[in-house]
Amino acid sequence: MNQLLLALHFYATGSFQMLIGDTIGVHKTTVCRILHEVMAAIVSLRPKYVRFPSTADERHRTMQQFYAASGMPGVLGAIDCTHVPIQSPGGDDAEIYRNRKSYFSVNVQLVCDQTGCMTDVVARWPGSVHDSTIFNNSYVRAELETKAYEGHLVGDSAYPCRRYLLTPVPNPTTEPEKAYNCAQISARNVIERANGILKRRFPALKYGLRLRLDHTLPAIVAAVILNNIALVMGDDVPPEDEELSQFMHKLQNSENTGDFEADEAGPAQHVVAQNAHSVAVRQAVINSHFV
Repeated sequence: MNQLLLALHFYATGSFQMLIGDTIGVHKTTVCRILHEVMAAIVSLRPKYVRFPSTADERHRTMQQFYAASGMPGVLGAIDCTHVPIQSPGGDDAEIYRNRKSYFSVNVQLVCDQTGCMTDVVARWPGSVHDSTIFNNSYVRAELETKAYEGHLVGDSAYPCRRYLLTPVPNPTTEPEKAYNCAQISARNVIERANGILKRRFPALKYGLRLRLDHTLPAIVAAVILNNIALVMGDDVPPEDEELSQFMHKLQNSENTGDFEADEAGPAQHVVAQNAHSVAVRQAVINSHFV
């Protein structure tokens, strides 16, 4: 129990391991060992708590929930990436972890359902890697590509439009296109809210993980699992800290953008080429449901 509480203390505060050790009365090396062991135990629960809808009933229920909330048909999940700040990993490859906002991070891909429960997580790519590259090399993309899944994901314009991943229409001109964009944005807003809740529940993911890289990646996955467990148990959603939010907003808009959370601001700078067949699939959805 003491080891579990120590790990939860780390996630809740993002404190230095030495500080946690001093608080609890153990050596820093003991804190490091305990964190690694507890994270490994939590990660072993991933198949139970982080599951993409696999059966027809699960997919149908997920699509119904999204449609009831947003009016967007056939949605299996909302996808987005978020940056988790880390300390410099050092070595020859350290700079690949420096993202476009100039701080070191891991770019984490997350998929969630309408309730905000994470159904897929990919936490192994450096901060400089673009969202679409992570998706192209992910297991969930391989599943959607190779199996005859009914339904699709929804994502922002950082992703390519595909038959199984619908993105907004750039520069909509017709009323159906505008209606589609409104529904699509409403459907994918859930992943943005879920990302915010995850980082408010576990501030270590927001303010930076001070761990070795081989411990950092399982730490992120373990936090996602703990977040899903909290949802299952009906834990209260952590409230916004208004003073902290104002401080972070001021920091992000200053000349020195700081090391945290700046990746969430602004549109994607990377332009993704669109496939004509996939665009035709998106247009078919517009013609079928929004005309």
